[in-house]
Amino acid sequence: MSSSYAMKSMGPKAFNHSSSNDAEAEYDRLRDLAHKEAAKRSQCFDQSRQAYTSGDGARAHDLSVEGKKHAAQMDAYNKQASDYIFRENNAQGRVGDDEIDLHGQYVEEAERILEDRIRYAQQQGQSHLHVIVGKGNHSKDHVQKIKPKVEEICRELGLQYATEENAGRMYINLQGGAVVMPPSGGNHGGQQHHGGQQSGHQQPSYQQPQEGYQQPQQGGYQQGGYQQGGQQQHQQQEQQNNNDNNDELEKLARKFLPRILRKAEKACCAVM
Repeated sequence: MSSSYAMKSMGPKAFNHSSSNDAEAEYDRLRDLAHKEAAKRSQCFDQSRQAYTSGDGARAHDLSVEGKKHAAQMDAYNKQASDYIFRENNAQGRVGDDEIDLHGQYVEEAERILEDRIRYAQQQGQSHLHVIVGKGNHSKDHVQKIKPKVEEICRELGLQYATEENAGRMYINLQGGAVVMPPSGGNHGGQQHHGGQQSGHQQPSYQQPQEGYQQPQQGGYQQGGYQQGGQQQHQQQEQQNNNDNNDELEKLARKFLPRILRKAEKACCAVM
């Protein structure tokens, strides 16, 4: 997790729904702890450079090690805050099965979450994904920060996308081809953008992976990787084994067939 997280806050309003004071307080507490660790990290690194310049290599080393510890703790607090806000904003009943809410995430966090979700959705055969990115109302200078990153990810993955009439939400086509938003999704007209891949039926509900999470669905996402249907994997393995066997038979045939033919020719001549 990048140490730049502490510098890219999305603003004071992280929840995309009416939340309890306790929930907001917990989120703010975690981010605040991360900010404090970031300040301690910077202080240690500054003092380390000063000590090195002064010729005190031992102190410079100790301060550098201490700074790295504060950086790791900062990342840990930010990870907790990211997971916490994701669970709150994406709880069952708050978003659809084909929707993900990135409110309250730092840009780097949103990037990681969305890339994981796109891979999972494609493996599940989902045709599209609605991404709530916010309008930038609560960001510094009211500038959208997550949306440009989502657009960048779509371009890198070759996926086409559109900004919906609700400017705080985007539609990503996971199949390739033109963006055609389903009528069942409501009045989601918007401007199409090109960024292209896979097939589709509705995805089961998804939760952001995190340390300590249990797998939310059978055959779904797990931290550190994905699972696909065992049947498909078995078929692929069986096909590979068959191909390997065919290749081996072909090699044996090429090796021994000339010998067999020569022996047959000699036998034929002897009989004649």
